[in-house]
Amino acid sequence: MYVCICNGVTDRQIHEAAASGVRTVAELTMRTGCGASCGSCLDLAGSLLESRLREHEFRLPILGLSQAA
Repeated sequence: MYVCICNGVTDRQIHEAAASGVRTVAELTMRTGCGASCGSCLDLAGSLLESRLREHEFRLPILGLSQAA
């Protein structure tokens, strides 16, 4: 789905950016251009980024614990 119509940024690109290390909306804008024109997509983009980051947060500690045991 397109999140930023002005710059043609999709939810998939936001997920890929999060996976490659983007942690803030400012970094997302620099990396993808999302929100750089009118900014009306920034709330949705921020929510998608935060959601993806939370998914990764929950995965890593579980892996760390299983490897420690």
